[in-house]
Amino acid sequence: MPSGFFGTYTPRMDDKGRVTLPARYRDQFAAGVMVVRGQDHCLYVFTPDGFNTFADAAINAPITDERARGYQRYMLANTDEQRPDGQGRISIPARMREYAGLTKDIVITGVGLRMEIWDATEWQEYEARQEAAYAAPERGLLTS
Repeated sequence: MPSGFFGTYTPRMDDKGRVTLPARYRDQFAAGVMVVRGQDHCLYVFTPDGFNTFADAAINAPITDERARGYQRYMLANTDEQRPDGQGRISIPARMREYAGLTKDIVITGVGLRMEIWDATEWQEYEARQEAAYAAPERGLLTS
């Protein structure tokens, strides 16, 4: 099985802001879940180790760099540590739900090191905007 997170899942968020993580990844999240405000107004969901890898550059950026300080402050102040309950659910804090514009209908996508939580309508619109570029990428876009 490939490593990392992949696929698209469509759970519903309940009235208390709880979201059920995809069953196939629950073991990976048993040690905890780090929820971070992501770019494009979605939420990033990391394992603790994945978060450490993701956040390392920001955490260790020079304090004398104004842009780095701003990124550190915003990212770390808007990170929430969770423990999934016995049913594999996490609670999305109200501030996070507002930032991502989440409603009951959400989409969870696997994006390698992380998963992302999107409002279902926002995800459909984002995916539609990306389709043309994906279908006909410029030469060398993802080559190493």
